Amino acid sequence: MPEVPDLSGRVVVITGGSSGIGAAAAAALARLGAAVAIVGRSPVKTQAVAAATGAAPFTCDFAQLDQVRRLAGELAAAYARIDVLANNAGLLSRRRVLTADGHELTLQVNHLAPFLLTHLLAERLGEGSKVLVTSSRMQLVGRIDRRDLAPRGDGTERTPRYRPLRVYGTTKLENVLFASELARRWGGRGVAAASFNPGTVRTDFGRRGGLAVALAYRSPIRHLLLSPAEGADTLVWLASTPAGEAWRPGGCYERRRPARSHPRARDQGLAAWLFDRSAELVGLA
Repeated sequence: MPEVPDLSGRVVVITGGSSGIGAAAAAALARLGAAVAIVGRSPVKTQAVAAATGAAPFTCDFAQLDQVRRLAGELAAAYARIDVLANNAGLLSRRRVLTADGHELTLQVNHLAPFLLTHLLAERLGEGSKVLVTSSRMQLVGRIDRRDLAPRGDGTERTPRYRPLRVYGTTKLENVLFASELARRWGGRGVAAASFNPGTVRTDFGRRGGLAVALAYRSPIRHLLLSPAEGADTLVWLASTPAGEAWRPGGCYERRRPARSHPRARDQGLAAWLFDRSAELVGLA
């Protein structure tokens, strides 16, 4: 039988931990001995998962970057070191909404907020730490326009209609590029980063994605979708196995194997540009 990882003494922070994949990952990693901190938007749900898993609860709404800054301060005060930061929180907005920070909502929650949180926790992420980012197969429909990271439609001025799935897919491609560039920039100080596709999971996420997504999640094929625990498996594997041995930093994975990724996911120039542009948008020097 394969050896069961022992994460005793390791600190794991999981955003989007109050339900679905995040909650399942929190339970699995806690069983392996990790000290788990979960971050959720709903205090009630977050407290409930924390009570069931033994995790420490933190609340934050990624639609407000000031809350992300507050969260980073709370985590830094609670932990001298973070061994795994799992950026798992995600959202699919049905319509174009601007946050109080001036960013499109899906872009901010899925990419800019985790980008900011990761950088604000840089001093707690040292040699041997990992940053993991939850992407999606929807990255394959992403289309990054350097004029607008979350375009209204298909990235052209002729198509202003908001397309939720295209925008969501674009942010998921940005997740892959972020992990890839983070691995390149922070690898020299021993921090490994990777992204992963959980697959199509039976969660409440589909209820917020509009009619097309909702029908897939509520139709008779729902029973064929993955359970949250199955969707969290690759996250748990990345968190609990050595980078460079079991998996390569900078890569994107699915079912514990290299995932099929968007062709532009391997564009190092685009990844570097996205990294620098994201830093500008969230106010990092």
